[in-house]
Amino acid sequence: MSIIGRRGIHHLQKLNTPNIPTVECQNRVIDASLTLIRESAKLKGKLVRALGGAVASSSLLGVPLGHNSSFLQGPAFAPPLIREAIWCGSTNSTTEEGKELKDPRVLTDVGNLPVQEIRDCGVDDDRLMNVISESVKLVMEEAPLRPLVLGGDHSISYPVVRAVSEKLGGPVDILHLDAHPDIYHAFEGNKYSHASSFARIMEGGYARRLLQVGIRSINYEGREQGKRFGVEQYEMRTFSRDRDFLENLKLGEGVKGVYISIDVDCLDPAFAPGVSHIEPGGLSFRDVLNILHNLQGDVVAADVVEFNPQRDTAGGMTAMVAAKLVRELAAKMSKSYNPWEYPETPSFDLA
Repeated sequence: MSIIGRRGIHHLQKLNTPNIPTVECQNRVIDASLTLIRESAKLKGKLVRALGGAVASSSLLGVPLGHNSSFLQGPAFAPPLIREAIWCGSTNSTTEEGKELKDPRVLTDVGNLPVQEIRDCGVDDDRLMNVISESVKLVMEEAPLRPLVLGGDHSISYPVVRAVSEKLGGPVDILHLDAHPDIYHAFEGNKYSHASSFARIMEGGYARRLLQVGIRSINYEGREQGKRFGVEQYEMRTFSRDRDFLENLKLGEGVKGVYISIDVDCLDPAFAPGVSHIEPGGLSFRDVLNILHNLQGDVVAADVVEFNPQRDTAGGMTAMVAAKLVRELAAKMSKSYNPWEYPETPSFDLA
């Protein structure tokens, strides 16, 4: 047999041999992934502390996970497009509250957790959820950084909220804006489904109050689960009646702070068509901003999830909507010693 023939057979044998990653391989990939987040968070934390004046500073953490979606997995591709839209030249870098996003004391970015690379090593969801939680804690260890997480589907909210609660040492109040309550016990048999994230959060005791706003696709189980966990569900059919209350919320007293979770499909699809689950009759963009801007409470962490670039318009309209939500959340989360909120903005761009 020729040398070429022997090499060909050897190659085919390799292809037919299952390549099952070992636990050691998984550990190495996870350690490397968390090291990326840890070192980036350390660098950004040192920068913010060196500039001085910040009590709290939001820091982007991308979690590009889409496989727990029950319909489409496009949200896994969202984080880089949200970032691109945040810094799009079509608008300036100042938020509506007047904070400058180019100031690292308002917004930094620690990068993405490499979810797909971790999954490619055979890591199951139980362990993946732990890795997500650990990445969030690494950000929180670098005071005054606070995690502003870019999804990804809504399953990421469970490990993020768990990490925040465990790191702070107690439950938080959660403001959850969504077309759906995402509180099934285990949707389609998946306990980590994006439709079950808040069941896991409430079971774990990570939230004292859970307010769900924008709901307009809810069934019997959703309502029964809401009653079981004492969830405050505000459906769109009564929004005109509830508006005054929702636009003047005061949360977080007596707990470790407020967590905000925004599923982009809380908005009417006229404002945000780039979502997997298009549900007409939602909130206007200004409705959402009014709720966020008027909220009284210490926002310790947040997420923006379920933007699906594969369903967006050609001009990236929903990407800009998601980016605007992130920008305004960053302004809400950042705090300074100075009542004038950082009067001297650095002349360099390190956000």
